[in-house]
Amino acid sequence: MLSIATDIDALARFGRALADPIRCRILLALRDAPAHPADLAEVLGVSRTRLSNHLACLRDCGLVVAVPAGRRVRYELADPRLAHALDDLRSAVIAVENDKSCLDAEQGEDCC
Repeated sequence: MLSIATDIDALARFGRALADPIRCRILLALRDAPAHPADLAEVLGVSRTRLSNHLACLRDCGLVVAVPAGRRVRYELADPRLAHALDDLRSAVIAVENDKSCLDAEQGEDCC
């Protein structure tokens, strides 16, 4: 049985992953199919170094896994349910007031 702290930690990890547009794009690409880093870098138009850093973050958050494929490594979503979660988040309707910003109270920065 999961504790509330574990639930909150899982949601925070997911939120951290989604906080960066490149990581969002990686997750959406991997939702469609597993991919090799070089292919992801080309499709997303980012350097391999930058992509590697984002993949490390997503691995640390437990959202993607590296699967050895011969001499290469292929990345895929850690759990097939993540694809469904991403689809649900994309289809959610969010009302945002144009004159309001989303502030992170602890850091005093825009969170969005």
